Amino acid sequence: VQLQASGGGLVQLGGSLRLSCKASGFSLDDYPIGWFRQAPGKEREGVSCLGSSDGRTYYADSVKGRFTISRDNARNTVYLQMDSLKPEDTAVYYCATDFEGSSCRFPYRWDYWGQGTLVTVSS
Repeated sequence: VQLQASGGGLVQLGGSLRLSCKASGFSLDDYPIGWFRQAPGKEREGVSCLGSSDGRTYYADSVKGRFTISRDNARNTVYLQMDSLKPEDTAVYYCATDFEGSSCRFPYRWDYWGQGTLVTVSS
């Protein structure tokens, strides 16, 4: 199982970025996939997660209405479209999958992680 995250960068307040996470070794439509982030000095938190067959989504309250998670099964890739970015969105963003169906609210329960991609939002 491998996850390769990309798409981070430096963006100004109000800007947009799209993160990508390419999965290999398993099929994204068989297991939940999620985006998590960790800011300096803070715990890792769940940003957005996508269920497997049912397609249910979860968004943290802090990103609702601004971020959108989506999946391209043909490319086995999950995306996180981030709009109206704020300085408080600055963090390293990780994608992860969990074969046990853990909640997005509990990152420490997720099994497989990508390497992370840094998002910096300047004011």
